[in-house]
Amino acid sequence: MHTQPVEAPDWVPPSNDDLVETHFRESRVALLHGFQPSAEVYRTGQNSWSPAGWRLLSDAPLRIANPERRRTADDTMWDDPGRHHSSWVMALSAGSTTILLGALEADTPRLHADLDVLVGWTETGCEGSWVLIEGEELAAFSRYRELLATRYGVIDEEPGKIWSSWYSLYEDVSRSRLDEIMVELPGLGFDTVQVDDGWERAVGDWEANDKFPEGMADLARAAEARGLRPGLWLAPFIVLPDSEAFEEHRDMLLRDAAGELVPAGSNWGSNYFTYDYTREDACDLLAELIDVVVSKWGFTYLKLDFLQAAAAVGSRSREMDREAIYRRAITTIRETAGDSVYLLGSGALMMPSLGILNAVRTGPDVAPMWTNYATQDPSDALAHNALRNGVERMWMRHLVGLDPDVVFARGTRNLLTPEQRQWLRDSAVLSGFRAVSDPPEWLTEEEKEMLRNYLGPLPETERRGRYRFRIGEREVDLEHAVRATSGPYPL
Repeated sequence: MHTQPVEAPDWVPPSNDDLVETHFRESRVALLHGFQPSAEVYRTGQNSWSPAGWRLLSDAPLRIANPERRRTADDTMWDDPGRHHSSWVMALSAGSTTILLGALEADTPRLHADLDVLVGWTETGCEGSWVLIEGEELAAFSRYRELLATRYGVIDEEPGKIWSSWYSLYEDVSRSRLDEIMVELPGLGFDTVQVDDGWERAVGDWEANDKFPEGMADLARAAEARGLRPGLWLAPFIVLPDSEAFEEHRDMLLRDAAGELVPAGSNWGSNYFTYDYTREDACDLLAELIDVVVSKWGFTYLKLDFLQAAAAVGSRSREMDREAIYRRAITTIRETAGDSVYLLGSGALMMPSLGILNAVRTGPDVAPMWTNYATQDPSDALAHNALRNGVERMWMRHLVGLDPDVVFARGTRNLLTPEQRQWLRDSAVLSGFRAVSDPPEWLTEEEKEMLRNYLGPLPETERRGRYRFRIGEREVDLEHAVRATSGPYPL
């Protein structure tokens, strides 16, 4: 069920006698933190793909070094090569003491920390609502989660058990191939089939290509006939320069102060561009697309990708906070789709999605390899990067749905060890979001049986430490998995 935001009072008394909680209404908050360089600092980036996690305060900040990649996978506006920096929340921890400074409602809130100070501010300079919480680490994050839930509401809906076409078929997805696969999905325990990138004529031109001759409405009906919820991938905020939409709606696209089009990121070997969602006609165009996909085609599960583009830096038709613009755009989607449609955001802005999207991706794309000697970019598509981010953002569980990306049942076409595949499955169970991309014919009978068991009822879980959990009767420690990488990330 879609819940509306609930207004919180300016001051909320602590819910735990061991926590000290202070609320502020300021455009900028700064404090001398008093921690030693050996303390740890937590950061979470702007969107799904931004690196999240703990570093030593004396270490270099966790960030994306490549500015082109950073334009897609984090916020270029406030990147800092010398200081730890974060979006919405930052925490410092040493021993049994943690301090957490977090925004509750503010214009694009950002934070940074160095050896002496912890600072939070709003991008527009307007007053924001902040909370400072001091106490035990898990309790401090839990309290912050409670305050966000009170303010924005929580959408409590199970995501289902999803088969996605991306990590096997990629852009070679076709109707004929999906017909072969859908036959077996219910028997393996799936209830949702999600068609990923590769079905559209071009990114920005959201019509079926020649690989889907019967059209998308017919595919949705075929999925439902198999007992599967039909799901579809869209990147509704962006257009590629070779699309018809790029020329037809060029006047709606985001520009800089000189009037030039602003690249909102890069993928598919090209820059892509985004709409200016302060314009009513751009929001109307977005609503028309969602209405077609939901009302006319019949898709009730939408994976919405590259959503961060709506908050790109640029000069818009009217002055408005960047994250408020993002929230306006996703609200347009929700109001058009209705409350019954499951909305998953990828590249989603994390906290600005609260109360609107059902779930957000928690990390970069997974891959059937743990690391890659050719890259140390923490936002690259690798199993370790996806796992680490998923675990480091686990404190958001029960605030919004958390999608750590797919797991792999297949042993073929896969460089992951059995232990690494188990880490991914554990992360997905702890997140409450289970998705797979393996075509049934790639699986042995033993792997199919494992998959049926995995897609059965979710076991009870409990968090017992930063990286320690209970899954059913098993004790799980994911610290080694989070730290199992080839080396530090470079500046």
